Amino acid sequence: MDYIELRVQAPHELADILVAELAEVGFNTFEDNDEGFCAYIDEDQFAPDDVAEIMARYQGQGELQFDHRIITRQNWNAEWEKNFEALVIADRVSVRAPFHPARPDLEHEIVIMPRMSFGTGHHDTTALMITNQLDVDHQGKRVLDMGCGTGILAVMAVHLGASYVLAVDVEPWTAENAADNALENNVQDTVEARLGDITVLDGEEPFDLILANINRNVLLDDMPAYARYLKPGGPILFSGFYEEDLAQVRAAAEQAGFHYESHRVQNHWVSAIFRQPA
Repeated sequence: MDYIELRVQAPHELADILVAELAEVGFNTFEDNDEGFCAYIDEDQFAPDDVAEIMARYQGQGELQFDHRIITRQNWNAEWEKNFEALVIADRVSVRAPFHPARPDLEHEIVIMPRMSFGTGHHDTTALMITNQLDVDHQGKRVLDMGCGTGILAVMAVHLGASYVLAVDVEPWTAENAADNALENNVQDTVEARLGDITVLDGEEPFDLILANINRNVLLDDMPAYARYLKPGGPILFSGFYEEDLAQVRAAAEQAGFHYESHRVQNHWVSAIFRQPA
């Protein structure tokens, strides 16, 4: 299945509102840029009339332009290969493609072939999650990576000592990509990539640590399940939402029984750490 990319030019204060509105009609991935943002949705879920209605409500509140295009698997590959630059996160983690030179001077190195999957580390949410992972004990832990994308967080978990990582995503090519990237990073014996949503965890024992970099709506919907699948005392790392959504996510997490510990912000995106009571 292909994606729809909605390109929106809007001032920042209006862009934040539009992201929230578009999330309500199914857009699940957002990337900021200098002019506004891009929003992504599966082609079969795209409703142009819904988008037009949202945009019409905010015309006149600032300079606002938008258009959309189809992103196919083939042209997505061409785009990322053309634009994907090597990245360093927290001065400790190198994220690069196979065609970039290695960085043996850094503590960790992750090699990513994103294909149609999101999660190269360039998006603020992924970088924030990795930075938070560096502060969390993974040694010997059984880890769940929900909404795994390229599998970058799963690979990072193994670098930090995880004994097993279950990486789950709803898109078939994404689960395949996560498995391929596990192989690329020689962690295929530790990372299991699985296709599905939260229901594929039926029968699983609770995990020591959960990573959930998805989007606000999925996080809110699945919060009770996260509580069931996290061991007492275990941490859970969330991202995929804006700073103004933190209060809502925190309220849902605390209602599910989690205790808030900390959060980081980067370009208005958030990654937060909560913990299951011991």
